Amino acid sequence: MESKTDVGSASVTSEELAAVEDEEVLNKMLDNATDFEERRMIRAALRELLKKKRDKREQDRGSRQQDLRQQGLSKGGKPGGAVSIGRASMTQQPPANRPSGQPSPSAGSEASPAVASAQKCPPAAAPNVKNVKQMLLDWCRAKTEPYEGVDIRNFSSSWKDGIAFCALVHRFFPDAFEYSILNPSKPRENFQLAFNTAERLAGCPPLLDADDLVRMKEPDWKCVYTYIQEFYRCLVEKGLVKTKKRP
Repeated sequence: MESKTDVGSASVTSEELAAVEDEEVLNKMLDNATDFEERRMIRAALRELLKKKRDKREQDRGSRQQDLRQQGLSKGGKPGGAVSIGRASMTQQPPANRPSGQPSPSAGSEASPAVASAQKCPPAAAPNVKNVKQMLLDWCRAKTEPYEGVDIRNFSSSWKDGIAFCALVHRFFPDAFEYSILNPSKPRENFQLAFNTAERLAGCPPLLDADDLVRMKEPDWKCVYTYIQEFYRCLVEKGLVKTKKRP
């Protein structure tokens, strides 16, 4: 049986990539690939795999909901009652607890300084932080490129719904949770999922607070930047990210 993890071969075809159904295998192939065309094909295969999983999840969820509705009607239950279907309910229930649905003009502008202080954001940046910041941003963009719904352009607005955090964590821990069922309209749940998973599996301290973040119109870039730096450091310590040794 031919191995699916021949990550060093540049002769890999789109048909062979389409046959791979393991995200971790594709992620390893992408990390090890050096040829531009091969990397492009692997990214396309990874995006397609995530889309197939999401579509399958939606199909299964629809079937289960239909069965539960029919059971409820046959038992005299309310057809419009809330249905909890394991983790899939994460994308079906309306975001009733989101505070951002009710704008608060006074709280919106006054909460940011207090929140920034509570999160212990760093002071003024060092002179060479611009280059480091850009390299870290490029790293985040490269690692989350295959993920649908993620477009990292900065350390502020690109992270406000929590999906980018989840995608970055999921890239290194694909078995920790099902990315395809995440809902961008539930930022608090997304923040908590990403931070808890990063703490549990990478040993990354929860420098950010989900409740503070959802109260902001956009996250403070210094806070997000500091957290991503710490997450990167933890990945390096665990050997999940390789860095060039300087003399």
